[in-house]
Amino acid sequence: MRVLVAGATGQLGVDLVNLLRCRGVDVAAPDAQRLDLLRPQTVRDAVHHARPHWVINCAAYTQVDGAEQDRETAFAVNRDGARVLAEAAAAAQAWMLQVSTDFVFSGQSSAPYTEDAPTGPLGVYGQSKRDGELAVQQACASSIVVRTAWLYGVHGNNFVKTMLRLAAQRDELRVVSDQTGTPTWTRDLAGALWELMQEPQVGVFHFSDAGQASWYEFAAAIVQEARALGFPVQAQRVVPITTAEYPTPAQRPAYSVLSKAKIERLLAAPIPHWRDSLRAMLKELQQCPES
Repeated sequence: MRVLVAGATGQLGVDLVNLLRCRGVDVAAPDAQRLDLLRPQTVRDAVHHARPHWVINCAAYTQVDGAEQDRETAFAVNRDGARVLAEAAAAAQAWMLQVSTDFVFSGQSSAPYTEDAPTGPLGVYGQSKRDGELAVQQACASSIVVRTAWLYGVHGNNFVKTMLRLAAQRDELRVVSDQTGTPTWTRDLAGALWELMQEPQVGVFHFSDAGQASWYEFAAAIVQEARALGFPVQAQRVVPITTAEYPTPAQRPAYSVLSKAKIERLLAAPIPHWRDSLRAMLKELQQCPES
């Protein structure tokens, strides 16, 4: 099997490439110069050269607030770039796997979102990702969309690393408590993507770690686990605040927990709880703090 990974140097991409290579997969992992979703010809050339069986899109414009001011770039990457990648995959007779987001939902539900629940993005980022889902499905008949949420990992920048940095500098952290979702370790998502590739089924799937939390609960867990593992933690308090107390350019869904019932039937093992995966990620981060 030969797999091309777009966004191979991002936090999900690195974990996915490492997992695939450990499984003996021939991986093409072009950097952003050789595969740039803003430059369609680089996308076509990369896929044509790789001649893959699978194309996996881990690349995205993920600046939720920045997208409100830079709508053109968000759609150029998340919709148009994804479409070109899917067209190239179809031309190569390859399967396409598109990673999407919980932000395609409005957050007005009080129960976990199923794959067929109506979408309703609140901002530019979510809308660009939703349009990207549709573009991929239209461009490549052999395509899978996997929505995920609240990603963090050892590589790249994310909420966990931000909280660790602030906890080492401040006595108090103030974190929003009225937005609920599920923290998801990129390592766990990479494993789920691999399993989906074994007996591929066209359609949309949801994957996040098990359980749910507010950003406040997530932050409190990060501080508690980090302190127990010996990270430098100065913070003595994590204080819950409302979204209104921390206004941002983009509106976030208040509730974006994803139902995993569909994908759970295909996975070999139970999905890990987010707290267990957080602890495992922090232990790994201790071993490679330069990431």
